[in-house]
Amino acid sequence: MTMTDRSNEQADPRGAIKDPNEWVTGDEPPTAAQESYLATLAREADAELPDDLTKAEASKRIDELQAETGRGQ
Repeated sequence: MTMTDRSNEQADPRGAIKDPNEWVTGDEPPTAAQESYLATLAREADAELPDDLTKAEASKRIDELQAETGRGQ
């Protein structure tokens, strides 16, 4: 495959996205980026966030708050 062939392929953006429940690292604490974005979304949505979210739970909450605030569409 040449470089030109690869640039013409259309990757399925959903193909690499796993359900957070299937993440190997889902039980770990949220990343700094997740915590920061969650804080921003929570402020905008006037929502409370639990202190003990896992990485997977943070991802799901981000999706929920994005829907509430209209971000990420």
